Amino acid sequence: MAKQHTPRFLEIVSQAKANVRECDVHEVKQRLDRGDQFHLVDVREQSEFAAGRLPGALHLGKGVIERDIEKTIAETTAEIILYCGGGYRSALAAHNLQLMGYTNVISMDGGWSGWRNAGYPTEEA
Repeated sequence: MAKQHTPRFLEIVSQAKANVRECDVHEVKQRLDRGDQFHLVDVREQSEFAAGRLPGALHLGKGVIERDIEKTIAETTAEIILYCGGGYRSALAAHNLQLMGYTNVISMDGGWSGWRNAGYPTEEA
């Protein structure tokens, strides 16, 4: 069943999406297949990450990413692709990382749901 998001949440997501770069799941798959170098970061909750994730993704949940990003990815010009369940939390996280001075952050629209619906490979704990 699709989640029903509240109007205020959708409004802040819309504002964030207007200010961040986005890509789709197919672009990320192509880049992984080519061996492009970038940080792939899952911003979902720990339980979601443990249940399954994109191959090679590291976990920095949306609740702690601002606190922990500098310890994990110190270089503010590093390319970072963020994903969540559908592309909303990742857009919010991307926006906040930009506010922190990260200049090459991308939110993956479609997120985990789009990746799985496309039949792309996943990893489990």
